[in-house]
Amino acid sequence: MELKTYFPKIDDIKRAAENIKKVSAVTHLSPSLRYSKKFGANILFKREDLQQVRSYKIRGAYNKISSLTKEEAKIGVVCASAGNHAQGVALSCKLLKIKGTIYMPAPTPSQKLEQVEMFGEDFIEIKLVGDTFDDAYHAALTECEQLEKTFIHPFNDEKVIEGQATIALEILEQAKEPIDYVFVAVGGGGLASGLSTVFKKLSPNTKIIGVEPEGAPSMTESIKNNENTELDEIDKFVDGAAVKRVGDLNFAICKKNLDAMTTVPEGKVCETILELYNKDAIVVEPAGALSISALDFYAEKIKGKNVVCVVSGSNNDITRTPEIKERALLYANLKHYFIVNFPQRAGALKEFVVDILGKNDDITYFQYAKKTNRENGSAVVGVQLKSADDLKPLIAKMKEHNFYGDYLNDKPDLFQFLV
Repeated sequence: MELKTYFPKIDDIKRAAENIKKVSAVTHLSPSLRYSKKFGANILFKREDLQQVRSYKIRGAYNKISSLTKEEAKIGVVCASAGNHAQGVALSCKLLKIKGTIYMPAPTPSQKLEQVEMFGEDFIEIKLVGDTFDDAYHAALTECEQLEKTFIHPFNDEKVIEGQATIALEILEQAKEPIDYVFVAVGGGGLASGLSTVFKKLSPNTKIIGVEPEGAPSMTESIKNNENTELDEIDKFVDGAAVKRVGDLNFAICKKNLDAMTTVPEGKVCETILELYNKDAIVVEPAGALSISALDFYAEKIKGKNVVCVVSGSNNDITRTPEIKERALLYANLKHYFIVNFPQRAGALKEFVVDILGKNDDITYFQYAKKTNRENGSAVVGVQLKSADDLKPLIAKMKEHNFYGDYLNDKPDLFQFLV
C-alpha cells in the first residue's frame, strides 16, 4: 500500500460495528478482583480471547473482506499469517462464501493449521511456504500480483483498522465510570491505531498505553526515531506481537494518539500467562498477556484509577508450556545455569549435592561426560532456587569448594542452546 495520511472517522467505525455484529461477539468487560486488589485500582479485562476465533482479529478481517466489490470477491482473497489473522480470514471467507488462500510458514504448529481449516472449511486453501512469516508474506503478495487477488493485510489497511476500532466503542458503552488508562498490545499496530482513535475522539482524558515485547519494540523505536523503522532482528516468542516493521498507516496514527509506549520482558509475559492460568483459570497467548504484564511497570500511576487491559487472544499452543515456565523462572531469577568443574573422583557429585546445594535447591538440568585423562570434568548444570536471594550464597559455596566454572545466564551466545 502506498504511503498516505489516514485517520479513521468515528462514523466509519460505527458502520464497521454494525457490519460485523453478526460475526463478532460483544465481549465482556470483566473486573479482575485479584489484579484490582494487587494494584489498588479498578482493573477491567476486555476479553477478546472469548471471540469465536479466540482473538479480536475477526473484527478487522470480516470488515475488510465484506467491503469487497462483487468482482473482487469473485476473484478471491489472499493473506499471510502465523495464526490469529488466518483464523479471522478463514471464518470470514466461509461466512461470505469467498475463496481464500492463506499462506503460513512451514513450521506452523498443526494445532493452528487445524483451527484455520476448521473455520474456513472448503472456502480456504492453506499453503505452507518458507520458514518464517516474511517468507509466507512475500509468497502471498506474489500470488496477488499474478492473479489480481485482494491481499488482506493483518493491520496496515483502513477497513481492518476500522474493524479493530470497534473494540473501543464497546468498552466505552460497557464502562460504568470514566476510564483513566487503557493498556493495549501492539504488534503491527492495527488494534492500537483503531482503539486509540476512538478514545481520543470520545474519551480524550483516557491515557492509551501501547505495550510491546521487549524483544520486538518496532513501534517504540519508530516513535522514538520519528519515522517507521524496521528492526534488524526480533525475538519471535510473543508471536502475535512480534513484527520487524509496523504498518505505515498504523505508525502515523499511533504516533499521534498513543500517550506512551512501554516494553515488557518476555519472561514477565510468561509469568503472567502462568498466573492467569493457575489463579484465574484464564488461558491467554503471549500477546494476550502483554497488556496485563505492563501493569507492574505502571503500579504507582494506576493506583485508584479505572484501568482497562485488552486481552487480545488465547490461541496458545500447549506444547509451548515448558518454554513458558522456563522463561518465567529465568525472569524471576529462580533458574540458573552453570558450568561446574567436578573433580574426577568418586563422591564428587554427592559432595556437590550435599555440601553445596541448599536444601530447597533442585537440579533440573545435568549434562556431563567423564574425561579420564583430566583432573576435572565440566558439567552443565541447571539449578532451580526457592528464592532469588539464594543465588549469591550458592555461587560462594561453589567457589569455596572449587566447583565453580562459569555462570551461563548472562552469556547469550551459549545460553541460547539451553533455552
